[in-house]
Amino acid sequence: MRSPSINIQSRLPTITPTVVAPRIDPNIVGRGADIGSGRNIPSLRSACTAAERDSGECSGQSANATGGGGSGHGTAKNRSAGSRGNTLQTALDQRGIANELVAEIDGSLSDTQADELARRHGLTRLQSQNFPLIGSTIGLFRVTNRRAVDTVSREFATEAGVRSVQPNFRYVLQEQKTELTEGDPAQYAVAKLHLPQAHTLAHGANVTVAVIDSGIDINHPELANSIAASFDALGSKEGPHVHGTGIAGAIVAHARLIGSAPAARILAIRAFGVASNGAESSSYVILRGLDYAVAHGAQIINMSFAGPKDALIERGVAAIAGKGIVMVAAAGNAGAKSPPLYPAANTSVIAVSATDAQDKLFSASNRGGYIAVAAPGVDIFLPAPDNKYQMISGTSFSAAYVSGLAALMLERNPGLKPVEVRAILMKTARDLGPAGRDDLFGAGEADAYAAVQAAAAPAVPVAGGSSPPAVKSAPDQQDAPATRGLEQPASATLASGKPADGDPKPAAQ
Repeated sequence: MRSPSINIQSRLPTITPTVVAPRIDPNIVGRGADIGSGRNIPSLRSACTAAERDSGECSGQSANATGGGGSGHGTAKNRSAGSRGNTLQTALDQRGIANELVAEIDGSLSDTQADELARRHGLTRLQSQNFPLIGSTIGLFRVTNRRAVDTVSREFATEAGVRSVQPNFRYVLQEQKTELTEGDPAQYAVAKLHLPQAHTLAHGANVTVAVIDSGIDINHPELANSIAASFDALGSKEGPHVHGTGIAGAIVAHARLIGSAPAARILAIRAFGVASNGAESSSYVILRGLDYAVAHGAQIINMSFAGPKDALIERGVAAIAGKGIVMVAAAGNAGAKSPPLYPAANTSVIAVSATDAQDKLFSASNRGGYIAVAAPGVDIFLPAPDNKYQMISGTSFSAAYVSGLAALMLERNPGLKPVEVRAILMKTARDLGPAGRDDLFGAGEADAYAAVQAAAAPAVPVAGGSSPPAVKSAPDQQDAPATRGLEQPASATLASGKPADGDPKPAAQ
């Protein structure tokens, strides 16, 4: 087996779009065995756990775009995809973390007063803090007297010092572990998105992308010198996770692989903790991540997760939109029959659906009028913790690629507003499916080269589908991963200097 023909110049790699990608023996991949050394990819990690196999979370399937779906049609793979969608929707229907609620409380209350207020209603205050992003003090509370959460919420909301109460909603990462069949082309997304051509114009330099996700392996060679800062919104001691590491890689990989914006800076924000079927988070923790991202200069926020409509997170999203920060989110992996998932369905967020190497829609991808564009998200070859690699699917990774495209655009034109970024991405997308915009692909598959060209002069009408120029390959330098002179600061901590003891733990799905 030969390694990907990825050529690296003195600083950043350039990839010829006509390269024939390798095919990987699925048996070797499944064992997570080393598949070479030196110039070869060191190892490929199978991200599928026993628990995920049991729950049907380990296979992905593409749907014929003209057929409008695929889960539930014929094959075992399609039936498995339908099972995955049902599993995710069941998790979303659970909505909130058991026996927890979040409330906006009077910021003038001392901790003692807030604790006494909680005790009167059979609650324990787990933690609370002021969120400059929304100008409010939010507390996280747990019901301790076995009363119904709805009943306690209604009564708690009548207190003079309480301004609003809601469930602590559950959010899940939008990934689907895949079973390899005959092997999968590595990094087909590079050619699909016209990244080599786009990288002749921009690499995402001096653009900061916040990744609110599970733990990122900041020591992975693909991410070297790309992490501007780290923050653990969970206050946990968990190690890096496959999802967060893969998301960061889709954006900034620059060693043997190539991300969509290899020179961008990443704010690595852990907001998702390991749970029985992947990783999950909550309203309170995600708000902490959003607050940190804005306070630390994020120009783009990648949100590869999904949950129900959530008043607290909607407030955060509205505040971020008001600051002119671009937000990109995964459309969701709950399938054709799913209701809109958030934050992707928020009108201020760029929602991204997933396609495969044949430009068909990922069967688990959500549909809807809120989809802006599509991007590759099936069998995506990305870094994994411990210097390994993985093949994985989901709208999460489509969103990450588009976050990188936005970084290229902002390098080209730092004055672009979020609405202009969305408009350019949609106007320059390559139409897929029925003619014009549709609920599967939005405006079509994102085109990095056309978008970056248009970003230089957004007021000028842009013709979509422009043909990119040929990109010359550089001499093979795969043994020397490219790096950039970004300073890598120490990991950030909470405002108190240490994690709060009462940080919510991930609940089992």
